[in-house]
Amino acid sequence: MEEQVYAVPFSLVGFFFTSKSVEESIRGDLSPEELEKLQEIICKFLFTENVQVAIYPSVVPPDQAEDAVEELEDMIFGEEEGE
Repeated sequence: MEEQVYAVPFSLVGFFFTSKSVEESIRGDLSPEELEKLQEIICKFLFTENVQVAIYPSVVPPDQAEDAVEELEDMIFGEEEGE
């Protein structure tokens, strides 16, 4: 019987703090090898054996950041009753 493989979306949410602009803060020269290394690290520390990870690094646009923070807070702490 053929083993079935599933693609399951997941997310890592974080923040970076800087006095520079967003454009100045993010490397634009991430190599395929470096991206592969990030994927390997995520696999090693977050998942069990025989799980593969594919990632696409992106940044929430600053004008949407407040909404993203509120969504993250709701996910972590739960929504207040009555909201």
